[in-house]
Amino acid sequence: MTDLLKTLILGSGPAGYTAAIYAARANLAPVLLTGPQPGGQLTITSDVENYPGFPEGVMGPEMMEKFREQAARFGTVIHDELGTTVDLTKRPFTVTTASGRVFRSETLIISTGAAAQYLGLPNEKALQGRGVSACATCDGFFFKNKVVYVVGGGDSACEEANFLTKYASKVNLVVRREALRASKIMQDRALKNPKIEVLWNQNVTDVLDVTKGKVTGVELTHTKTGEKKQVAADGLFLAIGHEPNTKLFRGILDMDAKGYIKTVPGKTATNIEGVFAAGDCQDSYYRQAVTAAGTGCMAAIEVERWLETQHEAQPHG
Repeated sequence: MTDLLKTLILGSGPAGYTAAIYAARANLAPVLLTGPQPGGQLTITSDVENYPGFPEGVMGPEMMEKFREQAARFGTVIHDELGTTVDLTKRPFTVTTASGRVFRSETLIISTGAAAQYLGLPNEKALQGRGVSACATCDGFFFKNKVVYVVGGGDSACEEANFLTKYASKVNLVVRREALRASKIMQDRALKNPKIEVLWNQNVTDVLDVTKGKVTGVELTHTKTGEKKQVAADGLFLAIGHEPNTKLFRGILDMDAKGYIKTVPGKTATNIEGVFAAGDCQDSYYRQAVTAAGTGCMAAIEVERWLETQHEAQPHG
């Protein structure tokens, strides 16, 4: 069991690392557990072009490495560990990791992020890495001169489709409605790209692997008529949303119907005093690196002030 900490941070995306930077500079000696994907979702992103301070853009993994270095520079102790059980019924809070280490802390900042959702088809997981992917920037290179399908109608889907045109000969964007949900700029890019064809009112209902080893096609089902057809495909990319990584806190912290942690409006405090949540695990609306970093900053400041009030409330002498 470790010594008693002032604050423990779970998660290592922009929210977690920013919280660590602010907490370290406030002399709170933070400890950060990176979780299963050190650096978070940005490590599977190529060019980040909308983060202030990088006019030429920056590669996602490089950016997160800089976040990590900055957090460490101010004294954050970083462990590449995953918290698997928590006890928030009393203070100090305890978090046990997959390796069996137990961390005790006066406060907890949860910044566990979110993960891509899948369709739930029988063949989908079996063909992951064999033509099925949830990350175009990770796997697009492997589809040079190939025909691929992208599922989704939001910003992520349009972005993935546009990115894939760098490699694929044809990108089919499968949209279950008659309109895209993406922002106008992302819609325009996708609709004007000659390599992208939008398939309206369609669902992917099966992934085909005739060769029993890699994706060879997909089954499309029309959302209005129910008509099914099988089409040849070399790859299937999912861009249908994200699920917050909050299972660890179900039944413990207040959440919305999708599992996003509820926080006090305008703050990061949860329903348990001393526990704060930042980034995509509590933000289903913006889900941007810059807003995640902002809430990480907020969480660290709230932790600092909450600890001050706790220590002031303790009797002296």
